[in-house]
Amino acid sequence: MSLAISVVIPAYNEGEAIIPVLDRIFDAVESECEILVVVDFEEDSTVPVLRAYAEREPRLHTLINTYGRGPANAIRYGIDQVKNPVVVVTMADGSDDPRQIDELARLVDRGVVVAAASRYSAGGQQVGGPMFKSMLSKTAGRSLGTLGRVGTRDATNSFKAFSTEFVREVGIDSRSGFEIGLELTAKARRLRRPVAEVPTIWLDRTLGESNFKLAAWIPRYLRWYRFAFGPQLTKEQVARAAAAIAQQNNKPTKGKQNS
Repeated sequence: MSLAISVVIPAYNEGEAIIPVLDRIFDAVESECEILVVVDFEEDSTVPVLRAYAEREPRLHTLINTYGRGPANAIRYGIDQVKNPVVVVTMADGSDDPRQIDELARLVDRGVVVAAASRYSAGGQQVGGPMFKSMLSKTAGRSLGTLGRVGTRDATNSFKAFSTEFVREVGIDSRSGFEIGLELTAKARRLRRPVAEVPTIWLDRTLGESNFKLAAWIPRYLRWYRFAFGPQLTKEQVARAAAAIAQQNNKPTKGKQNS
């Protein structure tokens, strides 16, 4: 029986730039798969491109997110719609290597609940991107891997495969930014569920984007970072702790929030 994968891609006004990203994924993935591209509103410029693409590729599905705007809500909405036992989250900008989707999914099929594509393990690399943000991410990832023993040195990378059953068991509490990968890795660690990684080379495709909103996202990431440390918890204890973190992280901030 072949492995079945659902690939969730949050997108925002990608337009025709999404086409080569989809082409590479469909060319690379050998497993049975569906691709769910999630946008926040019907008028998103990605929508007509996706619908035209789907006319020749029935494995592609366009979803309009009803959970609220932003990547975290788009990812949550997409995961809630998947039909397969393994879900892989990847980005619409082409920065992730789709050739690793099968490899990540096979780790989940073998029993891990989170399989991370790691920029910071041996053989991994990050090319481009804001330097200060990259430094913070690398420090957090390597320290969590070494001191927190979470099973990966890149807990903050969004390019991960998850056991769909595990995600539905523990839930997703994040509502903003790209905290979900770190949140689920931290939950797996506190439950002592297996996490693994494969090295990846991440290529920056968002030229001109700076390390904005640092003041907004650093505290939210730090709460999940701290949560990863500590003794084993029960599912009920994890749920209570995660709800407390989410209550702080999901407080509205002044002005527009888009991290």
